[in-house]
Amino acid sequence: MDLRIEHGNPTEEELAVLTAVLMARAAAARQAPEPRFAHSGGRLRSRWRRPERLVQYRNPVSWR
Repeated sequence: MDLRIEHGNPTEEELAVLTAVLMARAAAARQAPEPRFAHSGGRLRSRWRRPERLVQYRNPVSWR
């Protein structure tokens, strides 16, 4: 996140408030729980394909 003062000169009080808000956001981001899924026992599933686990030959007349 980039922060830039466009216009004006912030006072020490305004900088203190800004610092407090940014620190609170950073702390909240660190305390956010990691996503868990009930159907997988709390483990995340891989989203890539595993070609070594696929059947190498498929019958051309099969329903799959």
